[in-house]
Amino acid sequence: MVLDSDNREDDENTDQYFMEQAFKLAQQAEQNNEIPVGAVVVYQGKIIGEGFNKSIMLNDPSAHAEMLAIRQAGKYLNNYRLLDCTLYVTLEPCPMCAGLLVHSRIKRLVYASPDLKTGAAGSTFNLVCNEQLNHQVLVTGGILKIQCSQLLSTFFKRRRAEKKQQRKSINIANY
Repeated sequence: MVLDSDNREDDENTDQYFMEQAFKLAQQAEQNNEIPVGAVVVYQGKIIGEGFNKSIMLNDPSAHAEMLAIRQAGKYLNNYRLLDCTLYVTLEPCPMCAGLLVHSRIKRLVYASPDLKTGAAGSTFNLVCNEQLNHQVLVTGGILKIQCSQLLSTFFKRRRAEKKQQRKSINIANY
């Protein structure tokens, strides 16, 4: 589902601005050798939660950017329901994070890059707009798609090259 609005240009400028903030966080994740995903939660035009992937840093498989941003937003609002909040994230949420969006009652999701392997907001399957659930999230995709996709591609290309070099080093050492 895509949010429709009378003030389309204002919405696009707002979405662009907040996605740029999420992109900066994704760059921080990459600097820490984490998968470069960043997220911000916005309420009444203000960022109230932010995060970038820290699964490796924290040895926590749930430490996704969305999880961290939503936890921070909940503390800010002193509520586990994030009604009237928008989540901006550089990669389409996985099933775990999509479930969190439904449970936290996030009103709107804006993501940059689709995730064709595990995306749960329409790419692989659609958990955030499932009519069987008690909450559906409004979804807009593709904001800063090229920049965010390129950051992810570059990261994984570098990681594959590093692993290839490690295997090569191990093979040489074994001779």
